[in-house]
Amino acid sequence: MNILAIESSCDETAAAVVRDGRTVLSSVIASQVEEHRLYGGVVPEIASRRHAEAIVPVVSQALKQASMTLNDIDAIAVTYAPGLIGALLVGVNFAKGLSMATGIPLIPTHHLRSHIASNYISNQELKPPFLCLVVSGGHSHIVMVEDYTKMKIIGRTRDDAAGEAFDKAARTMGMPYPGGIMLDKVAEDGDPHAFKLPRPVVHDAPYDFSFSGLKTAVINLIHNTAQKGGEVNKADVCASFRYAVVNCLSANFLKAAEDLNVNRLVIAGGVSANSLLRRTLEEECLRRGWQFFKPDKSLCGDNAAMVGSQGYYEYLSGNTADANLNAFATMSIENIHA
Repeated sequence: MNILAIESSCDETAAAVVRDGRTVLSSVIASQVEEHRLYGGVVPEIASRRHAEAIVPVVSQALKQASMTLNDIDAIAVTYAPGLIGALLVGVNFAKGLSMATGIPLIPTHHLRSHIASNYISNQELKPPFLCLVVSGGHSHIVMVEDYTKMKIIGRTRDDAAGEAFDKAARTMGMPYPGGIMLDKVAEDGDPHAFKLPRPVVHDAPYDFSFSGLKTAVINLIHNTAQKGGEVNKADVCASFRYAVVNCLSANFLKAAEDLNVNRLVIAGGVSANSLLRRTLEEECLRRGWQFFKPDKSLCGDNAAMVGSQGYYEYLSGNTADANLNAFATMSIENIHA
């Protein structure tokens, strides 16, 4: 089954053709990072306009790269939630129009479910059930993936997402957007124990996260040092902050796995590319004799290949939509149908 997938939830306009949920025949991404870097973050109005400009050439290129026409496509999968509402609407409306014009079935696909599905492309042997840590700029969840389309939230952030905390800390140190990637690189040369940073705990929910206090602590550290005429060692601050965030993520994730008696762990989302997070969980799972899966780094960020993968399983479960499909800025990963 050949699925044409479309992704436009934030600042990447992407299209891909995926066969049977596991084989990527093409993947095209038009990134807006350079433009949004001028503003230190994504500007929603600009993102929506750029999606409108890029979506036709991106979809055309994806079909061309796969050596296919719309006659070869069996279904169209599109990200409809969650994300920037204006950006999502560009992809959803384009996909609806394409579906109506061709009669090709339309598959509404959840963005976070798609991030999890990136692992099906990178790890052909992976099948549910498993426990997944989904970490990105806007989300931090521990999800029990009981089946391809049946998921249960075990833990989540109570405030900031891990990726947002990384980006804000990096920006305070003068690093360009997206700062989390740069912070990870700089941290490799620093001492993770140079600065003692807090480890926020949510007492009534042992698997939940809280990163706002940790983010504030590192920002105050940088500002207070500057106000006294000093200068912090960026590598040490980056390493200490990264260590603290990864410690929070891995500790809760591993505890949830132990308590639920799950020995197959998976990571997904933009922050799953973080080198320390990958190393830490790999080592901890190896020590415990557990299976550990991670997506290829090229699939950690937003892309349409992951949408095509999840879209395949949504289609098999009977999840299709018609011309009434709408976009939603927020939606739980537990929702099955649009």
